[in-house]
Amino acid sequence: MTEKRLTGVARKLRNDPTEAEKRLWSHLRASRMGAKFVRQSPIGDFIADFACRSLRIAIELDGGQHTAEADAARTQIIEAHGYRVIRFWNHEVLENTDGVLEAIKREIEIARNC
Repeated sequence: MTEKRLTGVARKLRNDPTEAEKRLWSHLRASRMGAKFVRQSPIGDFIADFACRSLRIAIELDGGQHTAEADAARTQIIEAHGYRVIRFWNHEVLENTDGVLEAIKREIEIARNC
């Protein structure tokens, strides 16, 4: 996919977020976690749900449409671009927001200490 096409797709995704994306973004936006994240960021041939470019962290939120095989390939390509990928199920974000935020905080600290 061309970069221009990915940018258009990312824009559409930003304008129609899932409930889990809305919930997590309310905590990630404006550097509230101590790191700057962006939404729907093109990385390689994929669009990460959230990315911290400076710390090279990509956060993926998975719904029922995701499969282990497709996600493994996606993770491999995003990692090839220098990002550490962390994944959460949508229901985790909605039902255990504090636990998800703690996991993200740990990843931010790990990335800062590398």
